[in-house]
Amino acid sequence: MSEVFNVEEIFGQNLFTLSKMKERLPKNVYKEVVNVMNNGGELSMGAANVVAKEMKDWAVEHGATHYTHWFQPLTGITAEKHDAFVTHPDESGRMLTEFSGKELIKGEPDASSFPSGGLRATFEARGYTAWDITSPAFLKESTCGTILCIPTAFCSYTGEALDKKTPLLRSMEALSEQALRIVRLFGNTGATKITASVGPEQEYFLVDEKLYMERTDLMFAGRTLFGAPAPKGQEMEDHYFGVIRERVGAYMKDLNEELWKLGVTAKTQHNEVAPAQHELAPIYETANIAVDHNQIVMETMKKVATKHSMRCLLHEKPYAGVNGSGKHNNWSITTDNGVNLLDPGETPNENIQFLLVLACIMKAVDTHADLLRQSASDVGNDHRLGANEAPPAIISIFLGEQLEDVVSQLIETGAATSVKEGGKLLTGVKTLPDFQKDATDRNRTSPFAFTGNKFEFRMVGSADSIASPNTTLNAIVAEAFCEAADILEKADDLEVAIHDLIKEYMTKHQRIIFNGNGYADEWVEEAEKRGLPNIKSMIEAAETLTTDKAVRLFEKFRIFTKVELESREEIIYETYAKTINIEALTMIDMAGKQIIPAVVKYTKMLADTANAVKEAGADASMQVELLKAVSGKLAAMQAALTELKKVEAQASAMADVKAQAFFYKDTVKVVMEKLRTPADELEMIVDKDIWPIPTYGELMFEI
Repeated sequence: MSEVFNVEEIFGQNLFTLSKMKERLPKNVYKEVVNVMNNGGELSMGAANVVAKEMKDWAVEHGATHYTHWFQPLTGITAEKHDAFVTHPDESGRMLTEFSGKELIKGEPDASSFPSGGLRATFEARGYTAWDITSPAFLKESTCGTILCIPTAFCSYTGEALDKKTPLLRSMEALSEQALRIVRLFGNTGATKITASVGPEQEYFLVDEKLYMERTDLMFAGRTLFGAPAPKGQEMEDHYFGVIRERVGAYMKDLNEELWKLGVTAKTQHNEVAPAQHELAPIYETANIAVDHNQIVMETMKKVATKHSMRCLLHEKPYAGVNGSGKHNNWSITTDNGVNLLDPGETPNENIQFLLVLACIMKAVDTHADLLRQSASDVGNDHRLGANEAPPAIISIFLGEQLEDVVSQLIETGAATSVKEGGKLLTGVKTLPDFQKDATDRNRTSPFAFTGNKFEFRMVGSADSIASPNTTLNAIVAEAFCEAADILEKADDLEVAIHDLIKEYMTKHQRIIFNGNGYADEWVEEAEKRGLPNIKSMIEAAETLTTDKAVRLFEKFRIFTKVELESREEIIYETYAKTINIEALTMIDMAGKQIIPAVVKYTKMLADTANAVKEAGADASMQVELLKAVSGKLAAMQAALTELKKVEAQASAMADVKAQAFFYKDTVKVVMEKLRTPADELEMIVDKDIWPIPTYGELMFEI
């Protein structure tokens, strides 16, 4: 029988929550902390010292020996440097522990050792981490011991953001400020802040650790660079929501327990479409906490997998020919007095505030479709987007029949006098209840879909941070709210002005609405007619960050400076080039040291067998034909390997990082595929006992 534990008892036990602060802090200090969390500003040093001491004491009581400023540099993962609480021994030689307010508030990691896109030179090392007081500190339990992790932002000595959190926090403030202007128009004077809430669904694969260690490509690249299709994939559609295997279920149980201890609201778990693919979904949280928690989720998934002799794969496309993994980013905006601005209510045609918000979002997404596409770009996602398993690379909005009808009425007549009802779902079985169904269906092919009271941004890749998508979403919507408020706050007749603006925005930006099949070729043609961008790769999307339009947007709301945007564009090219370089070198290594030697060995066996059959006086034509087929594919593989070495060397020698990235995309990747094709064909022929690496069938089904 499995161990029983109480979720309510363990939830948040490794989290320094507000309730724990309230228990431990003097009332005046606690009040100051809450005021800064809600309204901004800085803690006094006196209060910071008290918080630091109580945080340290709590951590030490739970076994902590070190603390770290936990931050999110532009590597896409988290970073941490551990410092012990110890200080100089006293006169008697007794070791003392200490943690000051200064140490809590500020850290100083080496800024030149992280991606900076030229913001920091190698000799300019100073950078700062600053405590994000709104995201709770937590305890990380590992073989290093128990570490107190303090969520922080990371910036350079000269003030530029070197991380993903700082721009996110800036965007959240911009969105709140501009959205408050909108709700004030409708008489909501009680709201003091508006928060973007996010719930990211996380998809992942599991693979047996022993098999993983036999695949150099999985270890170095996170995905298989060689591999023929297994006899069975996802075509039977039996894995999705299927019974969870015992080994996977034990993993999920431990994963949930670890996440609950850290205050992560892991709620939903199930099998996904592809074999060995699964999903975890949390409850919605404030955007910056959701970003922090998603990083914790990804890290914990990997850590727990090793305890079960498995490895967790977060790459967007670890296996060719089966569905890859994404991360659906569910986004909504809510006032601090409980109003969800994306809740249409029972009669959305009469909900003028909702319709104005919707019109502004239509405007934002249409105006900045290129930026939104860029925010979901990473190397792995290039394999996934538009591959009939994920949304296409074309940004569009799905509203569903009910809202699309309301929008159509507003565009045509300036008023929506009716609304489509969902009606009853009749099961036809007397013992099953008939229930009220939603007024609209869902659309899994849409990149940006309205799903009741939120938008689901479905393009984000499984390995990527959700910080960039939410920063962009917050920014573009803040701009639309700002421009609307600028007009409406000056209106003589506010009611008429709001109706006119809703009609104007919806009419002008209706091209962004598409409720059909995003996988269809016809949509690509239709999108082109509408003038919607179709940006197919990560590096093609990079330049959208530095257009005049993008610079105006981000600088207006102090989210990015032009220099920060230029640095991020350069980092994208660098990241792409380095990633494909690693993949190319890994293929060269595997082909030259594993696959080709194994196939050569097999050809010798075939030749020896053919000669033996001939000597025995029998017909050896079959053995000879097989030998010719294998030898031909082996020759093709060797030729492609030679070519890959050549083009990879050319790419590595290039000085211009943008030109290098495109050379990797347009030349190196093409040759990589030329090398893979004959190798995968050989896998289907060569004796299984000789083939040197685990197959797709083993990787996906031996779990």
